[in-house]
Amino acid sequence: MEGRVALITGAKGGLGSFVTERFLQAGAIVVGASRSIKQSDFAHPRFTAMAVDFSDSAAVTHAVSQIISCFGKIDVLAHIMGGFAAGAVAETDDKTWAQMLDLNLISAFYALRAVLAPMRKAKYGRIVAVGSLAATEAHAGIGAYVASKMAIASLVQTVALENADANITANVVLPGTMDTPANRASMPSADFSKWVRPDDVASVILTLAGESAKLITGTLVPIQGR
Repeated sequence: MEGRVALITGAKGGLGSFVTERFLQAGAIVVGASRSIKQSDFAHPRFTAMAVDFSDSAAVTHAVSQIISCFGKIDVLAHIMGGFAAGAVAETDDKTWAQMLDLNLISAFYALRAVLAPMRKAKYGRIVAVGSLAATEAHAGIGAYVASKMAIASLVQTVALENADANITANVVLPGTMDTPANRASMPSADFSKWVRPDDVASVILTLAGESAKLITGTLVPIQGR
């Protein structure tokens, strides 16, 4: 990963912080993006913080242009950001539905669309998005979440088909429930030992973004707990 420029969305979240650290350890130049990220969040000379609202198309386009201006390229997009909300379809209000679409689908679309032009020009790109193991089939009580995460998988697989001619790979990892502080707080009675460790998911993402996975594209990679 030495010399590669990686854009990581949701870079300081429960999973994003692990992914950011892993890419930095591997030698990548990392642009960590989220709404509230600061340069002080990661004390590393190859880290650049960029505050971006990924639900805003113009803001995403501007951010990608800034990265190209500063570093000349974007080799990797690790789209980590997302959100969760529960509720039966009949009980899901407009705000929750829009929030799930914004966090889990629209943000992914804007990020993908923005990075594809420079990646195609460079004839190189590695894209890894985070979906959800729960979104491999319908589940009662989390309809908006599952629908938005299923849509990400389809979108990324389409990107893989459309850009194979430009040496761009695009894959989705599907982790089960991850052992993050937020999940522990929301499910305090669960057996945390069976949950997926964020550092394990980060390792899979790093592998898919590397040269050893150059022939893997359009795949959905399930990551089970123990």
